[in-house]
Amino acid sequence: MPSKVLLNKLARLAVRVGANVQKDQIAVIRTSTETKELAREIAEEAYLAGAKQVVVQWSDDFVSRSSLKHMTLPNLEHVSPWIIEQYQELVQEGACFISIASPIPGLNADVDPIKAQKSGIAMQKAIGFFREHLMGNRAQWTIVAAPNPIWAKQVFPKLNEEDAVEALWNAIFNASRVTLDNDPIKDWEKHNQVLLKHNQVLNHYNFKHLHFKNGLGTDLIVELVKDHVWAGGGEHATNGAYFNPNIPTEETFTMPFKFGTRGKVVATKPLNYQGKLIDGFWLEFQDGKVVNHDAKQEKAALDNLLDTDQGSRYIGEIALISHDSPISNTNILFLNTLFDENASCHMALGRAYPMNVKNGVNTPIAELEKIGYNNSMVHSDFMFGSSDMEITGVTQDGKSVKVFEKGNFVI
Repeated sequence: MPSKVLLNKLARLAVRVGANVQKDQIAVIRTSTETKELAREIAEEAYLAGAKQVVVQWSDDFVSRSSLKHMTLPNLEHVSPWIIEQYQELVQEGACFISIASPIPGLNADVDPIKAQKSGIAMQKAIGFFREHLMGNRAQWTIVAAPNPIWAKQVFPKLNEEDAVEALWNAIFNASRVTLDNDPIKDWEKHNQVLLKHNQVLNHYNFKHLHFKNGLGTDLIVELVKDHVWAGGGEHATNGAYFNPNIPTEETFTMPFKFGTRGKVVATKPLNYQGKLIDGFWLEFQDGKVVNHDAKQEKAALDNLLDTDQGSRYIGEIALISHDSPISNTNILFLNTLFDENASCHMALGRAYPMNVKNGVNTPIAELEKIGYNNSMVHSDFMFGSSDMEITGVTQDGKSVKVFEKGNFVI
């Protein structure tokens, strides 16, 4: 068990800074059975913050694996009406959402990827309104993490199980800016100001496109949507509450123009997708679309990700993070996007965030699509940053500006 003091600090951070639970608001905790200690602390803190009710949505990755193995595809694709109704009610009630990530990478290695894909698509279709609600910042939401023994042993394979879990707890606390002698809430206020300055600089340049290049084979041009907005750190929900979607976070990110990505990108970290660990992969883009790809490990899972829907072969996010950053400098491969994406420049296949274009959160999705917004049921981040990454930005009037040298910001 982790220090009770640190666990409470992380829970309070999730409630007060992450979701910023408001008085008389419903707080929903979405978690697995692996994280009950942190979930209990978060529930208590949410009530202390004034929540009128805390709803916990439990899941279990092993039960989910059994379902994928034994249920027929038609039954997997059936989404019960009560599930849809629950999400509809939570949206109507203006609930906020706190997710606790505790992945078990590779758990579904022997599961039929088609069944995982089809059941996932069915759920996304059934509650697509919920994803649109959150990604449009119509409610506060946040993600934090807690270890489980299997995940910990994969991150720290040379340690015994108990020591590995302790090491992963410590890594999560440190990455989340939670220590025994600090006030995480005050530290996050300072951190948000640093990220805000990055956003302001990039917004000032108003780049037409970015050119990424490194020695691993990445040579990629990403055109940005007109009137794009760089964001990162804290955000405002449409109810006015200021919240932090990811704990931790180091990124500043924006919206690509759907049809403006071209060239090749080589991933530098594995992608844990639906319990399968995709590794050693690359993508080639033409007119925004992935037209060629390969992977050394779990290529079938990558195929399924790319073939989810019409938007899954296009990107919806491009994010910049210096190689010399707190999470990167730990040299820990977390095998989880929440952490690994904050150690490296990354992009996301699939859906874009409306907040990354001017007036986007108040614009219907159909109108956003007309200006190059990518709509999809998926949003899967993968990492491609490196210590030798060079990024050049080209302004609207054709001027070249060096953004990254040797993996780090220089503007």
